[in-house]
Amino acid sequence: MKVNIYYGGRGLLDDPTLYVLNKMEEVLQELRVTVERINIYEHKNEIATLPQTMKDADGIILATTVEWLGIGGYMQQFLDACWLYGDKEKIKTTYMQPIVMSTTYGEREGELTLESAWEILGGQPCPGLCGYVEDLVSFEMNKDYTVLIEKKAENLYRTISQKVKCLPTSNQAVKQTILRTPQLELTPQESEQLSKYVSDDTYVKKQKEDIEELATMFKGMLGKSEKEDEEAYIEIFREQFAPQPEFKARYLFIIEGRKKPLFLEVNEGELTIHYGQEENIDVYAKLKPEVMDGIVDGRMTFQRAFMTGEMTAKGNFKILRMLDTMFKFTH
Repeated sequence: MKVNIYYGGRGLLDDPTLYVLNKMEEVLQELRVTVERINIYEHKNEIATLPQTMKDADGIILATTVEWLGIGGYMQQFLDACWLYGDKEKIKTTYMQPIVMSTTYGEREGELTLESAWEILGGQPCPGLCGYVEDLVSFEMNKDYTVLIEKKAENLYRTISQKVKCLPTSNQAVKQTILRTPQLELTPQESEQLSKYVSDDTYVKKQKEDIEELATMFKGMLGKSEKEDEEAYIEIFREQFAPQPEFKARYLFIIEGRKKPLFLEVNEGELTIHYGQEENIDVYAKLKPEVMDGIVDGRMTFQRAFMTGEMTAKGNFKILRMLDTMFKFTH
């Protein structure tokens, strides 16, 4: 039989939980149980991989100390890792005994937290041990307390060896019917590999850098696309412009799919063209991008697009007809 002990305290010399664990280890070893203690604070950078150490354990002890409020951050992170990366099939057959000692208030709540968490994970909880310790020396010298601790160790051994069954609990029912936290459907091997990646600071840092690089690249592409939209058609209109003496007009082309309309102003020999909303327009024209492409490629004229209905317009139609005179896109 093998029992793993996961200690979630800070490892202080006056931590009463360490004294309790030492006594329990002595009893279990006398019963020829292989005991492995894992101090979570020594593995704080790879907590995500710790659930994989339960593979060959018949039972575990979750031990922590309440110093001011709750079970502490290390133990909470370990339980989170069990939920995210643990082998749920293995957890179902693993017995867990909670040990919570307190130097303040809340040891009963801490024990209940560990028991409830293990039930929600699907595991088998065993009767645990909790207590308040005001003076560690007095606690260690009390033989009655020592006997109670030893009995708890014997009960754990008996529960595992006899494979004692537990009655169903509402925590398990809640998990099956209500608790639906989104999770990846991974095999135990994939979960183990993922936990290794998560605990690898270098890998995580590299992934974050890659994501930032991709985000920057896409922002650049988006910015480039917007810039190209702002410059579309402008250069070719300037190249094909044929000034008309004593002719002035203001055009506004509303091109589908573009955020801003294309403004075009002719003042005899001068051409002003840009994207943006303007007032005092002589001719409003609305058309699709492919129609505008056909016009600037020389496959269609403004007049033909208007006559076939591919471009709608309102305003002075004499001024509209002048577009084909000023801009000779046909070859």
